[in-house]
Amino acid sequence: MESPKMSKITLKHLFIRGEKKIGLQFYPNKVLNALVKGLPEVKFSKQFNMAYIDNNKQNICLILNTFRGVAWVDGKYFFDKKNIRPLDELNALNLSEELSSRVPESYLNKLIIKRYANNTIRTYCSLFARFLNRYKNQDINDLGEAEIQQYMKELILAGKSNSFINQMINAIKFYYEIVLQMPNRFYELNRPIKREQLPKVISK
Repeated sequence: MESPKMSKITLKHLFIRGEKKIGLQFYPNKVLNALVKGLPEVKFSKQFNMAYIDNNKQNICLILNTFRGVAWVDGKYFFDKKNIRPLDELNALNLSEELSSRVPESYLNKLIIKRYANNTIRTYCSLFARFLNRYKNQDINDLGEAEIQQYMKELILAGKSNSFINQMINAIKFYYEIVLQMPNRFYELNRPIKREQLPKVISK
């Protein structure tokens, strides 16, 4: 039987329903289960497969005090300043209500965790929302390579630029390959051929 002193609980940054949360990732045992259940307003996320509570200074101190001497609190993912996204910075993304409701939380959360720039996050969410709106009467989990290829064909026929199509491909592939971690060979999209431009020659 595992000794409680050898247990470890890892803190993670989560972004759920527009709010910052502290994720608690651990291998369950009777001691840790009881301590976690005793935390204020603790909930469990099926999406991230871990318990979580509100992210504030009081809860951070409470976690450290609760598990002191019982389990090692691993904060390397949580206390690294590079991984912390202030709430006002998240609000600065200024995502429309339509984007926030249409784009899956897991998509936005992964972009934030990977430290994508605000402009890139807005672009990816906007493009991915357009793709989802094309198939708004279908469940996102029912969409596959056929629907993606069909949408790319429609963009080409609509005269969209190569740059726009490449960005759309990146936004869609991010969901399937990064968020869902599907093999990229299942969504190998043909990118537009880069147009060759004649070099500009300076006149005499």
